[in-house]
Amino acid sequence: MADREVIVVWEGRDFRTSARPPTVAAMAPVPHPLNEPEDDIEVYVGLARQDAEDRARTRGWSTVRSLAPGTVITMEYLGGRLNFEVRDGRVHRCWKG
Repeated sequence: MADREVIVVWEGRDFRTSARPPTVAAMAPVPHPLNEPEDDIEVYVGLARQDAEDRARTRGWSTVRSLAPGTVITMEYLGGRLNFEVRDGRVHRCWKG
């Protein structure tokens, strides 16, 4: 690549350089929350809703949330929260956050 002046305006700043424009970093990975218990969440699938909620609380989950299929929820990750999708009174899906 021949030397040439490149002008890049990024977030209101003017970068004048004879090299390449600044590198834009990708999003950082989600850190492993420290306040989550060591638990195999797959064991909850198939349990009755109340049994799953009781087990999760005794295992140290600070928030336990049971949801009907298709419930609209926000996508923020909350460490220490365990979510259940419940159909016909039984857990069909389980995920952290």
